Amino acid sequence: MGKGEIEESSSTVGLLKRCTTGGSGGSTRWVDGSEVDSESPPWLLFGDEEISREGYGSVRRRLVKKPKRVDSFDVEAMEISVAHASHHKKEASLLSTLALAFQTLGVVYGDLGTSPLYVFSDVFSKVPITSEVDVLGALSIVLYTIALLPLMKYVFIVLKANDNGEGGTFALYSLICRYANVNLLPNRQPADERISSFKLKLPTPELERALNIKEILERKSSLKTLLLLLVLMGTSMIIGDGILTPAMSVMSAVSGLQGKIPGFGTNALVITSIIILGALFSIQKYGSSKVGFTFAPALALWFFSLGSIGIYNLLKHDVTVLRALNPAYIYLFFKKNSTNGWSALGGCVLCITGAEAMFADLGHFSVKSIQIAFTSVVFPCLFLAYFGQAAYLMKHPNSYGRVFYDSVPDGFFWPVFGIATVAAIIASQAMISASFSCVKQAMALGCFPRLKIIHTSKKHMGQIYIPVINWFLMIMCMLVVAAFRSTTDIANAYGIAEVGVMMVSTTLVTVVMLLIWQTNLFLAFLFPLIFGTMELIYMSAVLSKILEGGWLPLVFASFFLCVMYLWNYGSVLKYQSEVKQKISMDFMHELGSSLGTVRVPGIGLLYNELVQGIPSIFGQFLLDLPAIHSVIVFVCIKYVPVPIVPQDERFLFRRVGPKDYHMFRCVARYGYKDVRKEDHHAFEQLLVDSLEKFLRKEALDLALESNLIQQDLDSISVKSRDESEIQDGDGMDELKIPLMSDQRLDAGASTSEASMALPASVMSVDEDPSLEYELSALREATESGFTYLLGHGDVRAKKNSWFIKKLSINYFYAFMRKNCRGGAATMRVPHMNIIQVGMTYMV
Repeated sequence: MGKGEIEESSSTVGLLKRCTTGGSGGSTRWVDGSEVDSESPPWLLFGDEEISREGYGSVRRRLVKKPKRVDSFDVEAMEISVAHASHHKKEASLLSTLALAFQTLGVVYGDLGTSPLYVFSDVFSKVPITSEVDVLGALSIVLYTIALLPLMKYVFIVLKANDNGEGGTFALYSLICRYANVNLLPNRQPADERISSFKLKLPTPELERALNIKEILERKSSLKTLLLLLVLMGTSMIIGDGILTPAMSVMSAVSGLQGKIPGFGTNALVITSIIILGALFSIQKYGSSKVGFTFAPALALWFFSLGSIGIYNLLKHDVTVLRALNPAYIYLFFKKNSTNGWSALGGCVLCITGAEAMFADLGHFSVKSIQIAFTSVVFPCLFLAYFGQAAYLMKHPNSYGRVFYDSVPDGFFWPVFGIATVAAIIASQAMISASFSCVKQAMALGCFPRLKIIHTSKKHMGQIYIPVINWFLMIMCMLVVAAFRSTTDIANAYGIAEVGVMMVSTTLVTVVMLLIWQTNLFLAFLFPLIFGTMELIYMSAVLSKILEGGWLPLVFASFFLCVMYLWNYGSVLKYQSEVKQKISMDFMHELGSSLGTVRVPGIGLLYNELVQGIPSIFGQFLLDLPAIHSVIVFVCIKYVPVPIVPQDERFLFRRVGPKDYHMFRCVARYGYKDVRKEDHHAFEQLLVDSLEKFLRKEALDLALESNLIQQDLDSISVKSRDESEIQDGDGMDELKIPLMSDQRLDAGASTSEASMALPASVMSVDEDPSLEYELSALREATESGFTYLLGHGDVRAKKNSWFIKKLSINYFYAFMRKNCRGGAATMRVPHMNIIQVGMTYMV
């Protein structure tokens, strides 16, 4: 190992060391370390027998088995407890649901609501209106597209495939990963299955088929990779939508001035649109809740205007357009226009742009609020709007280019234009919020570089703001508007991104139906047959415009796909290398309790990714530091594939090595939706309190085990009343008094009350001299203060690696690691008390 230099300053102690480790393998990001925990327990009575699990059932354990790891107190700051409580409420009040439904108008449905601005103008630019069949056929296609995809598919089916209230492609992927171990990131532990939000309900008895599918997915690595790439592609398309939606919506609204103000040409249109886009992205930092309440009244007025103008045109011009409810006009439309009609589908699909936001933005709201808003407001108003425009075109077929503004009653143009402009700005909010949600989920599951995330609401954890993504979307939107200068080419690009996301959702929901819901086979295949077929037809139509702007979303999607996959690939390799290089317990035993150096009072918190084993970076600390702390805690921040981990189930403590080593492991498990906003002083105090309770609990368990052994020696056939009660429960689990009193006891029951059932010989654990010694040592170490020990890893490909691997790891992945958020900032540790060691991992 190379020799390093110690850099000291008044504020930070930095130990910058380089050491090279070999091995090929992969790492999750710093938050994901996980492999099956196989450390030896602090005690073992009659051997270590393996505990097997079948399905989701539990097997009764014998009392001589290895004790289950003890959960600790949560060491989170308590400021987010309200958020967790609100998430776990079974039934939100009607008033709060209606309030959320009102907010969805401003955040979720803006894009869908502004589609009447440009749908028919794009459709009839490809198919000239020569008869009523053209108008009625196009109207019928639009109506049934809205009824089948947003209403039937999303509102009634896809929204039910949420992951504990979280939506989007990554939420579906997380749901699948919990049931089948298909995640390429090695972050699965048996202990994770005991998290209450981890358990899955199996509503149907068709288990054999689901188990076969699970076995196939887990056995074939190619299917795991394909599933991940599918999810990443869907996420990339959503972010691409976040770029195209604002550009399309704002330009469509502002274009209404071209026919009303003399001299308002293309340059003025572009400049005005760019100014409005800049203002839109500037207010994102205030959060979707404030934005939603600000925008929702305007969108409510907009939907009211759509419905009113639609009724006006329907009654004034041609009420017979209601015939379009007959799907036969779809057949007549294609029979008359053939190839041109197929090309016009690229315009018809614009009527459902933003439908994916209903699912992607689910984490910001709730299923009921989104369903109520769509069925009671959005759906009927859109129908009336398209009916009204079709009635107007029956009388004025040459006005298709400005059909929306021309159909507005005289004297109402400027008020409607103002509302339309505001609505178009708001329409962009849906996909911007969805982009934030998708990026955060990707980060938590180890598929996106670490970025700064700002939580904008204390009540709703899903409402976030990511500055880097926000400004990137803004710049890209402005470039798109400046480069295309027309809504026609943007519309071609828009359709590809929207349909691509829908196809990914259809595929993943089908897997969920077969694997988790265990739906009837016929119904499960009916879902992709109906909706997948429609989406494939639309995709074939929009792909024909790939040279006319359709290439743009493919470029955006490819860029984000490469970023996410390379980050995941490099992280997995780093983790596997770190696992190979971990320090063996035999070596630690050779060092002795002094660890081969001097132990000085203090608590060292060593952050690492491994959930078992001692990381190799610890050996580097022992080599380079003149002394090491009297108490060492290996802290692992790990994300599991669930939205939220309850606070009383988050932290796990375990002893590492013999008692006189004073080393412990603390695994902090987070869901991809969890908030981390702890203050380090509160963290330190709660950590010490939790560690002290863990030590007392450990001593209690040891005393209880000794008592049970003594009873077995005294009498083989006679069982005490206490043992009978234990056997009636869940085996060894029931012997432990949990650190959080509400885990297995009622909220009102105290630890002392629970202890009354224990034998008298195990009641006086405070009199244990070894316990008192360890507690006094812990208090002395606490008074000396905390030091945060961090490892800074540099990942390099081996010299004999392929050129593509060297290029990916040494340049692209290294660039992302260098420019993403650092470990100290991400883990929220104080800069005043940091010791950092650098290492190079050869993968």
